[in-house]
Amino acid sequence: MGKSEFSYGGVVVRIFDAHCDVLYQLFCDQDVSFERSSSLHVTYDGLKQAGVTVQGFAIYIPKHIRPESRFFVALEMIDDFYEKIVSQPNMKVVRSKKEIDQLQPNEIGAMLTLEGCEAIGESLTQLRTLLRLGVRSVGLTWNDANMVADGALEQRGGGLTKFGKEVVQLLNEQQCWTDVSHLSERAFWDVMELAQYPIASHSNAYTLCPHPRNLRDDQIQALIKKNGVIGVTFVPQFLRHDAHTTTVTDVLRHVDHICSLGGENHIGFGSDFDGIFETVEQLENVSYYPRFIDELLKHFKEEQVKKFLFCNFYERIPQ
Repeated sequence: MGKSEFSYGGVVVRIFDAHCDVLYQLFCDQDVSFERSSSLHVTYDGLKQAGVTVQGFAIYIPKHIRPESRFFVALEMIDDFYEKIVSQPNMKVVRSKKEIDQLQPNEIGAMLTLEGCEAIGESLTQLRTLLRLGVRSVGLTWNDANMVADGALEQRGGGLTKFGKEVVQLLNEQQCWTDVSHLSERAFWDVMELAQYPIASHSNAYTLCPHPRNLRDDQIQALIKKNGVIGVTFVPQFLRHDAHTTTVTDVLRHVDHICSLGGENHIGFGSDFDGIFETVEQLENVSYYPRFIDELLKHFKEEQVKKFLFCNFYERIPQ
């Protein structure tokens, strides 16, 4: 075995988790240790224990940060990414398929992403700067409105702004993912018309759980048609709305539903670890991935599980 791959029941798999909020947690508490902290869902030790190959690390700017400070806060988080995350032994920045392929056995790839364009205001220069610093996936909004588009919880429900369309065009030119998680429905459909590399880093199926952050069936099918990926997420509120607890079975229901829409080759995982307070039972942090994989293998074929866990996201990295 090699390249951070582990064997579960004789099946060798790799893991690509598209979304976690460790950088936000490190920003909130500079004393938290990424190496091994009980307050984090994703740690260096946990990634090693789970055998994760690639982990996405999101830049998320808290709502209380004043607009004039948001870009600087994004830079602080990127500094933490380089100083606290990829400074760990065998942690490597990955920006492309080639760099993932170059990972040595036991090395873990760290991909920098942006969750919401609040950090860039109305500046393409600031977006270009973040891309040059390593950002490879850009979520256009969080839940509210910004200068790019309306978010999923913005009552107005507007689409992309003129500036938002310029942002998507720049992402196309730079061969970066345009992340539709958190977008309003209208903005989602605007992105479908323009984006060459759309994904949903952490969203589930609205049909199974009618939360505004989830994707309706026609949206999922549109992403499939555009050769995108839907990162099924472990957020309990996005898995089911009628229970006090959620289990791995609830995650599997969303995977199965997306498969029923033709999404076998378009399903990945975006845990949203460290962006949530409540967790799925027996999936409380990244170290529980082995147990999750065991459950996946009970319900899906080996080749399907390998697609879900790694291949579908990996194969759609633009470069």
